[in-house]
Amino acid sequence: MSFLRLPTSPTSLRNTHHPVTASTPLSLFSLSSSSTTRTVDFGRWVVDFRSKSLNLVLSGTLTIALSLTGVGLAEAKVGVNKPELLPGEFTPVIDVAGFLSPGQAKRIAQEIADIEKDTGFKLRVLAQNYPETPGLAIKDYWQVDDRTIVFVADPTFGNILNFNVGAIVDLDVPRSFWSRLAGKYGNLFYWKEKGEDASIEAAVTAISNCLREPMGPSHCSEIK
Repeated sequence: MSFLRLPTSPTSLRNTHHPVTASTPLSLFSLSSSSTTRTVDFGRWVVDFRSKSLNLVLSGTLTIALSLTGVGLAEAKVGVNKPELLPGEFTPVIDVAGFLSPGQAKRIAQEIADIEKDTGFKLRVLAQNYPETPGLAIKDYWQVDDRTIVFVADPTFGNILNFNVGAIVDLDVPRSFWSRLAGKYGNLFYWKEKGEDASIEAAVTAISNCLREPMGPSHCSEIK
């Protein structure tokens, strides 16, 4: 399972309040003026790194993972950018791998529309078999922003569930939720037995339930 926070603007970076990690700008915690220059430089590095990391993930490099304590990079694949694989009309569900039936894709698209209407968060689903993927082209197609969850279903690397979340989503949803979700419905045994479509539908349902839960100590603590 790959997890990356989507690249954000310097403004949104200042809004986060996670503990200091490689993914957190130090400017949030710099209280003295003497550290301003170093803070700005580090913040720019974070933005640049996130942008490059997202590009790799969206182009098929699902082996990149961002941990809570730092950044780990595994081997990279050749980037992909195939806008010709994008649908002619807008849809929040792109299934170039053929995992979903037309009925399943329609139900998921409706659930996504309901999520966005009720919560303001934008869930987008891309089902692919690397390297057959629109890759980087989905960023502009979906207008990915801080409130977007990009769910990439790709069995190439074992676990089929991969998530890339915007900064605002990252503030509201515990990072452990994504790893637990991938562990439950994305593992090789689950999707081999029940099918890729079952993993995708179960994950969308779990994300919907999480986003609709009231904020509190147990927010998104269960995968349901």
